[in-house]
Amino acid sequence: MRVIAGSARRLLLTSPPGFETRPTSDKVKETLFNILMPYIYTDTGFLDLFAGSGAIGIEALSRGAGEAVFVENSKEAVSCINKNLNTTHFTDSATVMYCDVMTALKRLEGKRVYDIIFMDPPYSRHYEKAVLEYLSSSMIVADDTLIVVEADRSTDFDYVAGLGFETVKYKEYKNNCHLFLKRIQKTEVI
Repeated sequence: MRVIAGSARRLLLTSPPGFETRPTSDKVKETLFNILMPYIYTDTGFLDLFAGSGAIGIEALSRGAGEAVFVENSKEAVSCINKNLNTTHFTDSATVMYCDVMTALKRLEGKRVYDIIFMDPPYSRHYEKAVLEYLSSSMIVADDTLIVVEADRSTDFDYVAGLGFETVKYKEYKNNCHLFLKRIQKTEVI
């Protein structure tokens, strides 16, 4: 596993031992970031939920994001994220939160609005629905915040419009998918 583009290009990353994390392949990561690049600027705040090795948030930093927050509740994964941040020299641009995602979201509330929120929860446990329910009314999300969910291809997302999100893009791969969401813009009636 490596950083595929940007200032940390080609640097090798480690992943936590065992089968709890699923490192994103270079091909899928390249496709993801081809879609994300128009949203990444020097002041972009990137929130990486269920961060695993931190590879996605680190890729965002390498490609120019100003800040990344990594949320992970595995001690081994947090250690791996910190090691990868040291390897890529992004420790000054990163915050690592060792806690569950819902606790982290509540702690982050009111501190800033994130431009991109990425989540890759364990498949088939429906964590993404609980997170999206929370984000639907959260102050860390603006109308132009892009939320990306990585999930198993069989995951049902029929509920997202009812939470106030619109699907911007849906990309399927061999075993998984990326769902890109934004809040539905509310139009004012005069």
